[in-house]
Amino acid sequence: MARVDYYNDPNAPKANSIAVAVSAFIQDDEGRILMIRRTDNDLYSIPGGQLELGETLSQAAVREVREETGIECEVTGVVGLYSNPNHVIAYDDGEVRQEFSICFRAQRQGGYLHTSEESREVLWVEEESLDNLNIHNSIRLRLVHALELRDSPFFS
Repeated sequence: MARVDYYNDPNAPKANSIAVAVSAFIQDDEGRILMIRRTDNDLYSIPGGQLELGETLSQAAVREVREETGIECEVTGVVGLYSNPNHVIAYDDGEVRQEFSICFRAQRQGGYLHTSEESREVLWVEEESLDNLNIHNSIRLRLVHALELRDSPFFS
């Protein structure tokens, strides 16, 4: 399913749904960041997705990382809580979702990189190389907050 993110865009369609989403910021031993290139919008992102019935938020983050990247991880903290009503995501089925996402910090526990139906590319990216990637502003914000090593989570 294709998607378009609208971020502080006065011409964005009006949201008609909200769903809980999670993402995970993971660095390897060399400080590189685990990133995917999404199949639905061709943008680079940290791995993540929607909470499913019967799982906790951290279980959802671990599952999404495994499904999209092949990496096993453990959640270790919270980067931030993101609920900007001026960030909506329009899907080609007519759903327009208001952002509601929890970004976790996690540590790699094993696994091997692989792509999935949701990730056409999976890679470890050096912080200095982030500016060379096409990353949506909402994901850049999470990266900034994670790299700042804040004492408390960001929230909006």
